[in-house]
Amino acid sequence: MPAIIVRRKEGEQASSLVYRFTKKVKQSGVLLEAKRRRFSERQPNRAKRRLSAIHRSRRSEETGRARPFGK
Repeated sequence: MPAIIVRRKEGEQASSLVYRFTKKVKQSGVLLEAKRRRFSERQPNRAKRRLSAIHRSRRSEETGRARPFGK
């Protein structure tokens, strides 16, 4: 992503400079991309996926065995 550059105009107040900067940042989508990357979850590794699959199959077997007994 390109850097966002905002230069102070002659006689411009600091508050209006900050306003222009925040406006450019919002328009560029930098914040949205940063939030998307911050809260995205990493893919689990192969071992973790395997353990999760084993756990799911065991749980389904247990519920299958308990179902005739009304549990």
